[in-house]
Parts: sequence; C-alpha cells; structure tokens
Amino acid sequence: MVPGVIAMAVSEQVLQTWTVHPLVRVADLAGTFVFGFQGALLALTAHLDLFGVLVLAFATALGGGVIRDVLMGALPPSALRGWSYPCIAFAAGAIAFLAQPYMHVPGQLLQALDAGGLALFAVAGTEKALDARVHPMSAVLLGTITAVGGGTIRDLMLTHVPGILRVDVYATAAMFGATVLVLGRKFGMPPTLSALAGGLACLALRMVSLWLHWQLPGSMTP
Repeated sequence: MVPGVIAMAVSEQVLQTWTVHPLVRVADLAGTFVFGFQGALLALTAHLDLFGVLVLAFATALGGGVIRDVLMGALPPSALRGWSYPCIAFAAGAIAFLAQPYMHVPGQLLQALDAGGLALFAVAGTEKALDARVHPMSAVLLGTITAVGGGTIRDLMLTHVPGILRVDVYATAAMFGATVLVLGRKFGMPPTLSALAGGLACLALRMVSLWLHWQLPGSMTP
C-alpha cells in the first residue's frame, strides 16, 4: 500500500515538472504520424489485414514514447493520457491502408520516412527528458529510446531482427542527434535552435549513412 502511494506521488511530481515546449509538441505529433504511416506501410508489405495495419501503426508510433515515460515514472504515459496520440497513429494507419491500392511505395520512401520519424522522436524524447530535469546523459539515452523503441517493437511483431541490433547506423544517428541537442542547450543555444540542430544532425547522419552504405563494425565470426 505504502509503495503504491509513494509511486503515485513521484509520478505526480514528474508530471507537474513536465512542461512541454510547443516545438516539442509539434515534433512529437509529427513523429507520431510519420512513424504510424511508416509502420502501416511495412505492415501492408507483410500482407496484414486492416486490424494488423492499425496495430503496427500504433505500436510503431507510440511504443518508444511509452517506454520512455515508464522509465521516467511519468504514469500513465503521455501517449495514453488523451485522445490525440492514438487518433493520429490510427489515422496514419488508415490513410496508408486506404491509399495503398493507388500508390507504389518505393523502398527509398520508407527509408526517408523512417529517418524523419527517427529525428523527430529523438528531439522530442530528449527535450521531454530535459524538461523533466533528467540528467543530460540520461536524457540522451531516453531520447534514443523514444526514437528506436517503436521501430523495435514493430520489427519484433513482424519477426524481423530489430534495426538497432543490426550494423546499420540507426540508433547511433538518434543518439548523435540527441547529443547535439543536449550540447546546444549546455552552451546556451535557444531551445528551438538546439532542437533543430539535433533533429537535422540525426536526419543527416541517417540519410548519409544510407547513401554511402556506412556500417558499424560487426561480428568477425564467419
């Protein structure tokens, strides 16, 4: 009984100190739509039905943020405290499902959408952690989790090896963008400029790594 009361008090304290900057809110909502749409497109390529498409859109769009909030003790997670986040995720999934018969989705588009969502969520997750007065190093880690968590859940549901466990520059790009944001704030840059710098750094590293086929060191075992 007592631990439950303490946990509720801590959660309320975190929520009270969590003031969301308008730019973070925009990045969070935009990332929700982009990742929801991208997750739905991958579900369609796996030939899932409408329900499966919506489930993948929801998990991809909101999974990382839910994990972040649970780790921060901000309960219930912000994605589940209102209607906006689930509705945006489901709307993105429905749009992808309805538009799919009329469009051809190239692999490059999926990669670009994934990179865009990665950058948006890396920025939003890091900013939310900083606003909750989390240590900057932990804020970088939480921003990275926000960016890659939903995609990891999506890959596991599709029985794929998660992208963060492969040698692609993926989670590294999210961590790089989060680090740029934190350093910008540390050196006195306005929050908007530091967020833009972090998002662009993440997006640029991810897209350049795809273009030049950069790989992280992998196992040397044959």
